[in-house]
Amino acid sequence: MENNVNCEKNPAVEKTVGGVEVIWRDVIEAPFMLHGLLMPDGELPFYHRVPKAVAEATSAGVTALSRESAGGRVRFATDSPYIAIRAKFCVVGRSPHLTFCSSAGFDLYTDGAYGSKFIRPFLPSLEMKDGYESVIDMKQSAMRTYTVNFPVHSVVVSLEIGLKPGAVLGAPEAYRDYAPISFYGSSIVHGTAATRPGLTYSSVISRELNLDFRNIGFSGMAKGEEAIARWMAQLPMSVFVCDYDHNAPTVEHLRDTHYRLYEIIREKNPTVPYIMVTRPDYYTRITEQEHILLRRDVIMESYLKARAAGDKNVYFVDGLSFSVAPHQYEYSTDSVHPNDSGFLRMADAIGTVIRHALEKGK
Repeated sequence: MENNVNCEKNPAVEKTVGGVEVIWRDVIEAPFMLHGLLMPDGELPFYHRVPKAVAEATSAGVTALSRESAGGRVRFATDSPYIAIRAKFCVVGRSPHLTFCSSAGFDLYTDGAYGSKFIRPFLPSLEMKDGYESVIDMKQSAMRTYTVNFPVHSVVVSLEIGLKPGAVLGAPEAYRDYAPISFYGSSIVHGTAATRPGLTYSSVISRELNLDFRNIGFSGMAKGEEAIARWMAQLPMSVFVCDYDHNAPTVEHLRDTHYRLYEIIREKNPTVPYIMVTRPDYYTRITEQEHILLRRDVIMESYLKARAAGDKNVYFVDGLSFSVAPHQYEYSTDSVHPNDSGFLRMADAIGTVIRHALEKGK
C-alpha cells in the first residue's frame, strides 16, 4: 500500500478534463445517492464501511481494511453527454494479484428497465499517487440513471462527478424496496482479484436483482468476531450472506465461531434469509482438499443444526458447486481468489438462492 498524508478535500470548480468543460459536484450532496459506505467525517476524513469503534473492537486488520471502499457506489441521473470523475485517495492499493483498475479504479454502468449495462472504467495511470481525473464520453445527450462503483482496495477521501455545464442532474431510479443484502466474509467477499469493481460477486448480484447491498469483506481478517457480529446484527438487511470460511485460521476456530455468528445475527433478525457459503477453491488447492472438506463439514453442521432447531429460512451453498468440469481449474486467479469467471459462477449460485428466499418471503 502507498500511504499519502494529504487527505484534504477539493472544492467543486469548473475545469477542463480531457478537452471538455465540466462542473464538479461532490457525491455527498443531493441528488446523488451513496450506497455501501459511511460518510467522511471529522474523525475519519475518508469513506469507510464500518464505524471506527466497531472496527477497533474487532481487530487491527479490520480497522485498516474497513477503510477500503469495496462495494461503495454512487447513483444519479443526468443527460450530460459525458461523465467525468475526480477522485482523491489517502491509501492506494497495489498488489501483484490485483489489477489497478480494480484496486484504484472506478467503473460506470447505466441502469435501465432491462437491467444494468457496463460502459467503461475510469482508469488511473500506473503512476497515480493520490488522485486522478478521468472522463467517459457517452456520445449523445440522453437522460439516464448511472452507477459508479468505488475501488475495491483503496481508501477514497473524496469523489466528485463532472458534468457538462447546463446538464440536468437528478435522483436515480431507486433500487427495489428491500433493505440491503449484507455480505460478510473474506477477501473473496471483499472482491480481491476481480478485474474491476463491478465484477465482485456481490456487485453482480446487486445489478441482476436490482437490490442494494453492503460489502463487509476483509481480506484475511474476517474471523467471525463477536464485536463485528453484533454490529452487523443491528443493520437493516433483507438477506445475510455468511462467507468467511477462508479466514477462520483453523477448523476448530471455524467450529467455535460459525454457529455463534448465526445465533448473534438471528437474535436481532429472526426471519431474515441466512445463507451459509463454503470456500470455492477445492479444485485449485489440491494439497489442501481434505482440510477444505473438513471446513465444509463444519458449515454443513451449522446449517443442519439451525434446520433442526426449526429455522426454515437458512440455506447452504456449497463452494464445490461453483466450479464445473471441464473448467474446474480455470476459475481462479491465484488458486485462492476467483477470477471474473469464478465470481460470475458465485453470483449465479448465491444469487439464485437470494432470489428464491425473497420470492418465498412475499
